Amino acid sequence: MSNSVLGLSIDCADAAGLARFWADVLGRPVSPQPTAEFAAIAASEPKPGPPLAFHQVPEAKTVKNRLHLDLISDDFAAESDRLLSLGATRVTDVETGGARWTTFRDPEGNEFDLVAG
Repeated sequence: MSNSVLGLSIDCADAAGLARFWADVLGRPVSPQPTAEFAAIAASEPKPGPPLAFHQVPEAKTVKNRLHLDLISDDFAAESDRLLSLGATRVTDVETGGARWTTFRDPEGNEFDLVAG
């Protein structure tokens, strides 16, 4: 018996709103008929990636994510500025061992990293 990853699920307060943010970040469309309770971003071309599902939950985020998305960009500075303009918040900049990344928060406080590619 084996398993495969179907996609990633993200708990949130406003599924449609957070899905729109991530659709803009990833350059992929929100699936039809998003609601405050559920929204999705399918795996699609030309920007492949795992499907993302957004589920409304009653509780607010209170601690650091145990799982987060890592994005990579060839134009790190421009992409950092674009993420901020979409509503992300910069948390910290890291440079170590030749690697460079910035940790951001999405509009609901979920952490994610942008890695310089």
